[in-house]
Amino acid sequence: MWRRSASFILDKYQTTQNEALPSDSITLSPPPLSASTAMAAPQNPNFDQNMSISAYYQTRAAHHGVVTSDWLAQAQEAATTAAGPEVDAGVRSGRTFSVIEEFNSWRKQPDLAEAVAAIRALAAVIRNSEANTMMELEIELKKASDSLKSWDSTSISLTAGCDLFMRYVTRTSALEYEDFNSAKSRLIERAEKFGEISYKARRIIAMLSQDFIFDGCTILVHGFSRVVLEVLKTAAQNKKLFRVFCTEGRPDRTGLRLSNELAKLDVPVKLLIDSAVAYSMDEVDMVFVGADGVVESGGIINMMGTYQIALVAHSMNKPVYVAAESYKFARLYPLDQKDMAPALRPIDFGVPIPSKVEVETSARDYTPPQYLTLLFTDLGVLTPSVVSDELIQLYL
Repeated sequence: MWRRSASFILDKYQTTQNEALPSDSITLSPPPLSASTAMAAPQNPNFDQNMSISAYYQTRAAHHGVVTSDWLAQAQEAATTAAGPEVDAGVRSGRTFSVIEEFNSWRKQPDLAEAVAAIRALAAVIRNSEANTMMELEIELKKASDSLKSWDSTSISLTAGCDLFMRYVTRTSALEYEDFNSAKSRLIERAEKFGEISYKARRIIAMLSQDFIFDGCTILVHGFSRVVLEVLKTAAQNKKLFRVFCTEGRPDRTGLRLSNELAKLDVPVKLLIDSAVAYSMDEVDMVFVGADGVVESGGIINMMGTYQIALVAHSMNKPVYVAAESYKFARLYPLDQKDMAPALRPIDFGVPIPSKVEVETSARDYTPPQYLTLLFTDLGVLTPSVVSDELIQLYL
């Protein structure tokens, strides 16, 4: 195992085009309702209308669905024309501050991860707090964190991000300072630093992974992962020659979304149906997947189908690389596929299904650590066996 500090990587990294990182203060308009709800609304006439679709999957559909070119044009226009300083939710429009409203306003940015949106919202809680003592502020933060976690109890990254924020930010005491205001300023400083580190994590991971992508290689990816896209985008910018096999990513067509993004970068892409992984694995040099959560065993929880891809790759001696930010490290230890709360999703097979036929509606599976080769994180390049050590350090 080896690691590099995040600040070292960012300071030393030089791009040929001097591209600036996107501004955190830009809020893009969400996709039209028809585009974002098409994935969340079942089309199967026999689908149980009373089944509770998890907020995790609704968010995934909204961010990862194949959006129209019109919306992309609107988003680009908003990004280039937006101006003005960032304003806290409690200040804008004079309303009482709400951590859920702040979270939702950050979550509208398509490139911002859900956990980072929660971290930004919790930082705003501190800035808008009217508490007079450290104890009151910590209680207020705890309530805000619990509200965000209960917003979607099936989202592993959301829960882990909130827990890590609380551990990182509250590692201080009012006794270290002359007054409460000094302690609160320190908390705000820590909160903003943690938010900045979390936001830059994707970029750091992309740079750490470049030594493992070689000219002429073929990479298999599954579904849509923003961090995996950043890895491949950075490789393309570095003039590396490679091709990508994208699974279709049913039922929300996330693989189609990723293949469209890669085609814009002039990266050779081949689209596969999800069941063609074993058929095509002999052409693949490595597998790159993202993760919804990294658990204590060193395994990952990710989009349904990741486990079987890892099994096939392992049987054919192909490395399986995972790109995941450290805020997705969760204090969980699943023993099998049923040890985690299911994130339900609608399934449309395109044909009528008899009412007596049961349909599996879980959105993700668990991949044990023995089928993973390396994890690329903003903490460094890790083997699955050292994830538990990193979790201990994170939550100390």
